[in-house]
Amino acid sequence: MANSAKLRAFFETDFPLNKEGLEELFTAFQTEIYTKNELILRNGDSERQLRFLNSGNIREYYATTDKETNINFYTSPQFITDFSAFNNNTKTKKYQECLSEVELKILDKEVFLNLLEKYQCGKSFIDLTFQRLLEQKEQHEFDRLTKSADELYQDILKNHPNWLHKIPQYHIASYLGVTPETLSRIRKRIS
Repeated sequence: MANSAKLRAFFETDFPLNKEGLEELFTAFQTEIYTKNELILRNGDSERQLRFLNSGNIREYYATTDKETNINFYTSPQFITDFSAFNNNTKTKKYQECLSEVELKILDKEVFLNLLEKYQCGKSFIDLTFQRLLEQKEQHEFDRLTKSADELYQDILKNHPNWLHKIPQYHIASYLGVTPETLSRIRKRIS
């Protein structure tokens, strides 16, 4: 399958399947291109696809009638599916918006579950994925409650420096829970 090296690398290193299972899985993914500002996921949607970000930048956020709060950014090849909604057959509460042109590798949920059952690896894939997501979510919540905006910005510098080049600053400010002006002051203090 052309242009699936990043997807292949994820499965071969993070979640090895047998060779036949991998080939069948890779050929089942379809490529879709989204444009800047296009919504991929909306609050209330059923999560019926496994989506892998092959290229581009995506912001994930919650929204009310009066504000949006960024909760994550995706800038490197990784799965962007709301796995909680995917696994529990519930509707998502998140939004995902393209911040650039985006290429996704997409697999229908039913096809994916059938492949996992066929190769008897479904439970281990879901368990591994959930373990990682829960660890990330717990750390993120802890950081947001215990760290200042300056400390959170330093974490971005250390752990996600590409965000500062790929994500608009007003979105970074929302993620930090500050205004764009406050973010400018933080950047001046830290640099």
